[in-house]
Amino acid sequence: MDKDRPRKIMTLCIPHRNDEVWLGMKKKGFGAGRWNGFGGKVKTGETIEQAAVREMEEESGCRVNQLEKLGVLLFQNGDMPELVEMHLFKTTDFPEALMESEEMRPQRFKISEMPFDEMWESDRYWMPYFLAGKEFEGEFTFDNSDHIIEAEVREVVSA
Repeated sequence: MDKDRPRKIMTLCIPHRNDEVWLGMKKKGFGAGRWNGFGGKVKTGETIEQAAVREMEEESGCRVNQLEKLGVLLFQNGDMPELVEMHLFKTTDFPEALMESEEMRPQRFKISEMPFDEMWESDRYWMPYFLAGKEFEGEFTFDNSDHIIEAEVREVVSA
């Protein structure tokens, strides 16, 4: 992975309580047709946390007040000129139902029934850390067909 490439800072927020998570079916744009968390680009003047709250509300109708940052992942996607630096958040602060938006169709899943076959390939690597509430970091390199060439995820142990 060429870590000197420019970076696009992104957020991903996943509502998670007990044995359930909310994911959204991406309806358009990059990642369409895949289940994913709720998130997107950090806008100029926003903190990463502010972007996570804004994107969660835009995509699900849910304004969260509590976020727990669990991970940071770097993605190199084929020939794309930028690395994606993804900041992953968990929230337990959400209603019983989320609203569909132009971009996402939310659905609740039991952890035992996660739709990994319809998610990004990398999710299988980092999701166990996320679900266990562990802090983690990782790096993924994808080819131009969105298949993993290299993958590494590790727990971050705070001193």
